[in-house]
Amino acid sequence: MSVWAGRHVVLGVSGGIACYKSCTLARRLAEAGALVDVVLTGSAAEFVRPVTFEALTGRPVHGSLWERGGALSHVRLGADADLAVVAPATAHLLARMAQGLADDLLTTLLLARSGPVLLAPAMNDEMYAHPQTQDNLERLRARGIALVGPEVGALAEGPSERPGRMSEPETILAHAARLLRGHGRLAGRRVVVTAGPTRESIDPVRVVTNRSSGKMGYRIAEAAWERGADVVLISGPVALPAPIGVEVRKVESTRDLELAVRAELPAADVLVMAAAPADFRPSSPSDSKRSRVDGALAIPMEPTDDILSATRGQRRPGSVTVGFALETGDALAKGRVKLERKDLDLIVVNDALEPGAGFEHETNRVAILGRDGTPRILPLQSKREVAEAILDAVERTFE
Repeated sequence: MSVWAGRHVVLGVSGGIACYKSCTLARRLAEAGALVDVVLTGSAAEFVRPVTFEALTGRPVHGSLWERGGALSHVRLGADADLAVVAPATAHLLARMAQGLADDLLTTLLLARSGPVLLAPAMNDEMYAHPQTQDNLERLRARGIALVGPEVGALAEGPSERPGRMSEPETILAHAARLLRGHGRLAGRRVVVTAGPTRESIDPVRVVTNRSSGKMGYRIAEAAWERGADVVLISGPVALPAPIGVEVRKVESTRDLELAVRAELPAADVLVMAAAPADFRPSSPSDSKRSRVDGALAIPMEPTDDILSATRGQRRPGSVTVGFALETGDALAKGRVKLERKDLDLIVVNDALEPGAGFEHETNRVAILGRDGTPRILPLQSKREVAEAILDAVERTFE
């Protein structure tokens, strides 16, 4: 289930050109199942009319302390909402919040609120860099207010190489979800996830690799960060955007992957080995491209190291190690053998030949086995849902 299903969110919008992004943010929240109440400042309503947000959320838009029947709306909205997000948060709004002013509906609501608040600052880069703005931001952080952005990028007046641009709606959504969910057993823990294939060189042009897209590992990294973890994603060559908030380290070969895992394990609370490293590599890669005119090509191959077994000594005491077993028949039996042989806490098993599962799909069907070997068999579902189930199992090991 989406983190937003049934959640009540107040979306505050103050007056800046970035208001147009707030329309997308409101739509994304509503599509995800949230109940969205938009609160516009007077200047925000000059950029985007209230009817736009009403159409996107299906709910009335709030804009004044003096609305008929809304005498206590600032208290009710602030108290009832699971989360308040202000995007954009202009320099003027930040200054009023820092001083504790309550001179319109939005600032009054925020002052009356005790629950989580996320601000997405947006302004001219000079305004953001001004010492007064920085003082205001520091004061708000000290009160427990969460911030996302601003970012470097084009501003209304032109390109800029300094922060000022409001974060994109998807980035704000990710930070908002972490603010809501990031208080469980993974909060503050260091989670290392591997993802994608590795490549072993035949010559400077050609490689041996596999069909792994990296999607499963990337979904696990996203979900772990949303749960409050500090996440390192060690990724083979894939065509996926970096997950928001996650530190990504790129590797090429199985040896590169092993070295990266070795470096991370001493500080890792959790290792999820979702990558699909090559099991074999050319014994003698050529220093130059092999030409087709030379005829048939026979490539002697040798096995690569088993990373989970080879790095067992680097595991942190009390940490949790999760392996994957992608098989083509008798998957559960083979998974149990790997679970024991590699000294794993959990292993995720699936059959590469099952329709809709395995490589290059948006869905997967897996079984999760703990140390007792008892499988929890999941239905075919999205890889994000599988990621959540895997992390649920990881969290249970910390009970």
